[in-house]
Amino acid sequence: MSDTQATDLETPTDAPDLPAGEATEPTEPTQRTGSTEATDSTETTATDSTASADAEAEPAEKTEPAEKSEKGEKKSRVRQLEREGEVAADFLETLLDIADLDGDIDVDVDGDRAAIAIVDSDEGRVPRRLVGTDGKVLEALQELTRLAVQAETGERSRLMLDVAGYRAQRRAALVELAQAAISEVKDSGTKRALEPMSAFERKVVHDEVAASGLVSESEGVDPHRHVVILPE
Repeated sequence: MSDTQATDLETPTDAPDLPAGEATEPTEPTQRTGSTEATDSTETTATDSTASADAEAEPAEKTEPAEKSEKGEKKSRVRQLEREGEVAADFLETLLDIADLDGDIDVDVDGDRAAIAIVDSDEGRVPRRLVGTDGKVLEALQELTRLAVQAETGERSRLMLDVAGYRAQRRAALVELAQAAISEVKDSGTKRALEPMSAFERKVVHDEVAASGLVSESEGVDPHRHVVILPE
């Protein structure tokens, strides 16, 4: 085969005649276009990812004001309870002065209630007659204090009043009573009715029963309302 024939075979018959040095120019725009398309694709993917991330982050941004609102409501509630305590303390101090009775006033917030306590002072002990038999005088004094707070604030109060540590001592005794009754119900498999109690005392028993995994109910009408502990 001659040199001329070999050259003819290697050169496509439909290829245009190009001047020397211009053979690579047609491929350069294709490479740019390909690079541009790749860039566009990358940018689109990145944009989509960013949009997706923003969409996922949106709920968190929406819940932030709700969390702030909840915290604000809790602070507002605490301030309200503190206000109840202040009003109650003023009322009780005036009452003690009128009756010429000794005692200091402690004010606190216990959960969702204002907690007020009349305690022994340096001048003398709090008269135990403010507690009364089975805490009946204490219950009446607590209700009177709640009414005084409601008259001042315009809101119904659920404050808890204690005198000379009576409720704290009674709570400890009720926990022991409830635990003994719970053990009896678990062993016998039968329900057990307890003695009539005040609302505060029934609440202590109900909490103790719930903690043990059993269920309790209140039955009857005051002053004979009592707790019944049910078996599993």
